[in-house]
Amino acid sequence: MSAPVVVADGVRKRFGDVEVLKGIDLTVHSGEVMCIIGPSGSGKSTFLRCINALEMVDGGRLFVQGQLVGCRADASGELYRLNDREVAKCRQHIGMVFQRFNLFPHMTALQNVIEAPTRVAGRDRSRARTDGMEMLRRVGLADRADAYPRDLSGGQQQRVAIARALAMEPELMLFDEPTSALDPELVGDVLDVMRQLAHSGMTMVVVTHEMGFAREVGDSLVFFDDGAVVEAGHPGDVINHPQHQRTQDFLARVS
Repeated sequence: MSAPVVVADGVRKRFGDVEVLKGIDLTVHSGEVMCIIGPSGSGKSTFLRCINALEMVDGGRLFVQGQLVGCRADASGELYRLNDREVAKCRQHIGMVFQRFNLFPHMTALQNVIEAPTRVAGRDRSRARTDGMEMLRRVGLADRADAYPRDLSGGQQQRVAIARALAMEPELMLFDEPTSALDPELVGDVLDVMRQLAHSGMTMVVVTHEMGFAREVGDSLVFFDDGAVVEAGHPGDVINHPQHQRTQDFLARVS
């Protein structure tokens, strides 16, 4: 089995009095596509945000490439959050695509893609432009490099967002329901890009309601409910033969 990229060991997270993650145990291996499904409010997005150090865990341990995420432990095991610069450095190798595209409206598609490589990674602007055009070509938008977000469809904007994440040469890609804000006819183009990424060997964690994608592309499928992992396994097994009543009820509603 390939080396683990993400290891969650008893991960807990709360917001005030509400415990959103209740002891998550998961391992994502190199080259694996893990799809996470579950009802709204089940903790799926919070778990992704913890992986990317947008939220700090309150209990347990979360590792990416063998390193604690967003924090360090002292001799007693107590966790301390890294400073913003240290967190940003750790985050460079993790790409994340959100439900909303979050493109800079005053920048062209290419400018959006090269912003982080030049400003965060300190990459030469000429090289960044060349690499950025390659990323746009990879998502089928090389001919729209000079277009502004307002002139792009939702699906095109999301593909630019994927190109922007890829431009930082991530070792891990996180997708938080990347098609949920799209009109149905635009979903296919985004899923096609994600399929290509999966086939290239990219390690991916995908929060999704696209059961067809999970079945076709996923190596593993995890069902979250009420902040816990209820069921996990091969997508075909979980979808076709769910073992838990909560999984059965959810799949009956979304299928």
